Amino acid sequence: MLHVVHHPDYRAPRPTRGTFSFDKYWLVMEALRELAPQHGIEMVEHRPDPCPREWLEAVHDHDYVDEVFRAEVPREKERRIGFPVTSRIRDRVRHTNGGTWLAARLAIEHGYAANSAAGSHHALSQTGAGYCVFNDLAVAANRLIAEGDARQVLIVDCDVHQGDGTASLTAGRTDIFTLSLHAEKNFPARKARSSLDVPLADGVDDDGYMEALGRHLPACIADFAPDLVLYQAGVDPHAQDRLGRLALSDEGLARRDRFVVAEARARAIPIASALGGGYGNDQRAVAQRHARSMLVMADENAKTACVRADAGVSE
Repeated sequence: MLHVVHHPDYRAPRPTRGTFSFDKYWLVMEALRELAPQHGIEMVEHRPDPCPREWLEAVHDHDYVDEVFRAEVPREKERRIGFPVTSRIRDRVRHTNGGTWLAARLAIEHGYAANSAAGSHHALSQTGAGYCVFNDLAVAANRLIAEGDARQVLIVDCDVHQGDGTASLTAGRTDIFTLSLHAEKNFPARKARSSLDVPLADGVDDDGYMEALGRHLPACIADFAPDLVLYQAGVDPHAQDRLGRLALSDEGLARRDRFVVAEARARAIPIASALGGGYGNDQRAVAQRHARSMLVMADENAKTACVRADAGVSE
């Protein structure tokens, strides 16, 4: 069973400035609806509410949140984001942020759930950046802890780009741990300090990536002891990604996703994924990578649940 969070507002009109395209967000759902039955996976779609303003202001600067809500973001901030912040974009990012929170709540109930957008890990306190307006990972982690749904949240960021915004927004917190595996020479040029950064050289392949992930993720889980994992599951480490510098294959992405979910679920830790980055001239090919990623994670969650049930272990 795949519980996936989606909203029609995830697809916004093509921006009048910048190069970012929102087409992949409906293409991902189109791919999921086609592929899920082929993989024998039942899919349940959930629609999020817009993220309340006070949840956003608990993480982001009040004045910046106000600029977004009024759709009057200064041009210099829009340049950092990569597109103009219109009222449609405001509505979109409120729903994508609400979507990651809802995916986490569903994961607590079902073991794993996915948001079909978001993973906006470059957004900072006073501005957005790198196609990110609000940082749904930091917002969701903060709210889940505030509401008592989690005591300690591990954010695992496997996007090809460092999660600089997430690291900055959660710096100094003892109840949120950020792990970022990223291409060392890729965006952003100036990196923030995550709880643990694992910079990777250009061209790292499946085996090299899995060696690094296997060396660090289990230790982070053992040492930090989270009771919830938020997973930034970008597919831009793929060898054919337009903005990546790594060399993972389709199978390498699948190995990565299975490993992350298995490490969490073997310890009965719920895990929610956000879509993250994935870029290319063929938007359908990128959407297929995202869809396969979510289906792989749902399958691994089901397998782990069966193993735990056979062993007589409850959640």
